Amino acid sequence: MGSVLGVTNPWTLTYEGFAPASAGLREALCTLGNGRFATRGATPEGRIRTPGTYHAGCYDRLASQVGGRTVVNEDLVNLPDWLPLGFATPGQDWFSPELADLLGYTQELDLRHGVLRRDLRWRDALGRVTRVRQRRLVSMADPALAALETTFTAENWSGPLRVRAGLDGRVTNSGVERYRDLRGDHLTEHATGHRDGLTWLTATTRSSRVTVALAARADAPSPGSPSMEPDHVTSEHVLTMAEGTPVTFTKVVALLTSRDPAVHDPLSAALRRAATAPGFAELLEAHAAAWERLWERAELNVDGPELSQIVHLHIFHLLQTLSPHTADLDAGVPARGLHGEAYRGHVFWDELFVLPWLNLRFPEISRGLLRYRWRRLPEARAAARSAGYDGAMFPWQSGSDGREESQTYHLNPDSGRWLPDVSHLQRHVGLAVAYNVWQYRLATGSMPSWCADLLIAVARFFASLAVLDPVSGRYEIRGVMGPDEYHTAYPGAAEPGLANNAYTNVMTVWLLRHALRLGVAGAEEAARWEDITRRMRVDFHDGVISQFTGYAGLAELDWERYAGVRRLDRALEADGDDVNRYKASKQADTLMLFYLLGADELLAILDRLGYPADPGLIPRTTAYYLDRTSHGSTLSAVVHAWVLSRCDRARSWQFFAEALVGDVHDVQGGTTAEGVHLGAMAGTVDMLQRCYLGLEPRPEGLFLDPLLPGRLGTLSLPVLFRGRRITIEAGRDGTRVDGVPVPGGAGLVLTEKEMIMTNSGDFGRRVAHHRDRLGLTVDQLAERADMSPGYVTYLEGHLGIPDRNTVTRLATALETTPQDLLGGGRDRPPGPGPGPDEPVLEVLDPEECLRLVAPGGIGRIAFNGSHGPTVLPVNYRLHEGAVLFRTSRGGPMDQDLRTGLEGVDIMIGFEVDRIDEVRKEGWSVLIQGPAHHVPEDEVAKLADAGVTPWAGGERHLYIRVVPHQVTGRRIHGL
Repeated sequence: MGSVLGVTNPWTLTYEGFAPASAGLREALCTLGNGRFATRGATPEGRIRTPGTYHAGCYDRLASQVGGRTVVNEDLVNLPDWLPLGFATPGQDWFSPELADLLGYTQELDLRHGVLRRDLRWRDALGRVTRVRQRRLVSMADPALAALETTFTAENWSGPLRVRAGLDGRVTNSGVERYRDLRGDHLTEHATGHRDGLTWLTATTRSSRVTVALAARADAPSPGSPSMEPDHVTSEHVLTMAEGTPVTFTKVVALLTSRDPAVHDPLSAALRRAATAPGFAELLEAHAAAWERLWERAELNVDGPELSQIVHLHIFHLLQTLSPHTADLDAGVPARGLHGEAYRGHVFWDELFVLPWLNLRFPEISRGLLRYRWRRLPEARAAARSAGYDGAMFPWQSGSDGREESQTYHLNPDSGRWLPDVSHLQRHVGLAVAYNVWQYRLATGSMPSWCADLLIAVARFFASLAVLDPVSGRYEIRGVMGPDEYHTAYPGAAEPGLANNAYTNVMTVWLLRHALRLGVAGAEEAARWEDITRRMRVDFHDGVISQFTGYAGLAELDWERYAGVRRLDRALEADGDDVNRYKASKQADTLMLFYLLGADELLAILDRLGYPADPGLIPRTTAYYLDRTSHGSTLSAVVHAWVLSRCDRARSWQFFAEALVGDVHDVQGGTTAEGVHLGAMAGTVDMLQRCYLGLEPRPEGLFLDPLLPGRLGTLSLPVLFRGRRITIEAGRDGTRVDGVPVPGGAGLVLTEKEMIMTNSGDFGRRVAHHRDRLGLTVDQLAERADMSPGYVTYLEGHLGIPDRNTVTRLATALETTPQDLLGGGRDRPPGPGPGPDEPVLEVLDPEECLRLVAPGGIGRIAFNGSHGPTVLPVNYRLHEGAVLFRTSRGGPMDQDLRTGLEGVDIMIGFEVDRIDEVRKEGWSVLIQGPAHHVPEDEVAKLADAGVTPWAGGERHLYIRVVPHQVTGRRIHGL
């Protein structure tokens, strides 16, 4: 992999010089977001810019006239631009980078802290040189806020500098050239104003009627003079500059919409949030701390600054689109992130590549994304009924309400013609939904009833798609498209669709087998599903799996003529030809089976269907389709890298390297400017996490079988498996799990039985105490215990307990006992003895957890207080779905949580456990969510809640914790 951008720091993405030709690419890659909304990295001023601010789930639908037809499209709306900030030296026009005499220009994205910096120097027509330094953030700590800090330095002059800050509602959805014949004027009913030093702007989407409000505060040395038009508002300031003395101007913006929870109306909420928001330094401190907490969970360490930089960049953009803030939103996985307008911000099947990574890092986000599909289950069921099928038929493109949003016509930019679009026939999107439900279950141990509803509804749909052919005695699925997308119909056919797409048919068998395990189907339905899993049709030709029935009869393409062409469908149509005639694929189709299932599971399914397959089938099929794929999708390189990882490591690395730089180098030729490819970004980090590590959640535990490419070097990362944090390190010297070497060979299964759970948070303290007692350094202890020094450092600095083997090794090295490291008798709750030798751990679903804690009683709260981590006992009640407790006004807890009064979410942990010492069993429930003071006007309503303070006395301040994540475990002893 060649040099990316002259990487010197793996945590920064740096551009030197102002480059108008690549402005769109930079804007997309320098987008800042927090999972709720994101803003492209456009300059705050100038003419060459494509500003874009997008709120997750905020769509609008408009009708356009195209080619004599009326077409209706729904778009993720480009919201008003909060960035505008102009400046001008005395007697000169407003600065514009494309027209200015630039003496220096650097743009730098800080990936660790989520800050976009810009440093420029320019000379005006009178020779005055001014330096401008900017820092921009979209707050990860408070997802309603954003800020832009600008510091001006007059290097060789003194005098007044004009600064103009604005909010601009004149934006449209015009960021994709091929969509510009379609309407993009989604915002209407603009209004502007100013109040108490704030400027504001509101607008409403035309059809969905979502109101958005922005309020801006200027922290400046001089007051502003507001100027208002109906669709934009500005505030002009005059800064007094003294030569060599920096002057700072800060713009703090709040963005609220009528879709947001806990909002009376967007405008009053935006004004309040902007007025009470802290200054830039405090905003940055909280924002950076929030990013540090994310990186602790998302950490993925690899060798080399270039590879590290791109890995960090991909994770960064994933978390900007899908953060813990997203978990509470009704939003899916937009294929192009919140970074641009390609694909109109729609949700496709890209979650198939995203959720497996999230499951082992941020399962609460995965859960929220599955909820997006579950909320649209009624629409999917209605679509299936309308088409004459059972179950739920999810759309290929989804947006606001779950109806099919796929376009009916699309523009071929190579020919300029508008053509019919039948991509809605990609029914396999439902298989992706079901696959993600099952993967979530494997990774978390949880299958909520609504998740089971999703899987069963999709299973019923695909079972009804399968029709028994009386001649062949096989079930067939007709009239669909596979993932390939080039093949939409048979050559010359009057109707679109294909028969027996191998990916669709085999994954239907996979799905029905798993649905049968849930045991909810009736006897007749179960019998039919069982029959389909044994008699589904799969075609073969030339010793390989056929992509669909009739594929073998297609013509071979002249690949030399179209060498390097990634979008063959467009090129052939422009030449008067049709890609349907050829054995040519846009991206992996049949090979997706190897990506999702692996060799053993796929061969077992084929054998069950009566198609005995030799081990050479997979490499033959892989080689066959590799020679016939144009890789017109960024996802293609990810899939091929995965499929080749165990049989052709050199070629796997080539595809992996291409996938890594797909957006940084814009390998698709201009598409990144329209939005990053989120599925491909997630696919690359998942390659490292699951494929090259051989990390596979299974029912019996976490399977680990590393096979790292030689050029990768070492790899280390934490994962979260069924509530247990595990650190894995792999490299040339072997593999360690939680610091302990593991044997190589056929693979290792880490079962929950081996992952002991304990409520003690003092394990690391005891390790450090005994190390100090013996006078050992971290390196010396690591050598004694045969562990890595980094893992020993981690154990001493974090909460939690490693596995039983690690505890024993450390105890031996520290000349003490495992019981002593685990707390001995002093820290153990009173009772007749230790826990059972062979405990059985049960993962509780959130509904069961809430049932257990519903009676109220004594619990513990934990949060980061002013003096560090704080844990306190409280009496609590579960009231209207929230945890309620009391404390004293002005006390330490009130002071530490006081920002809750300003609407800023302070995340808090609340834990309850019940232990039966005699039976050696019990349960523990952890609730995590934001803590807020209960407003005075609501306190009177809580008189009957029965909440008494833990310590008695005058404690009249009520605190409410709204559950965002609920987890629990029950341990069975005897």
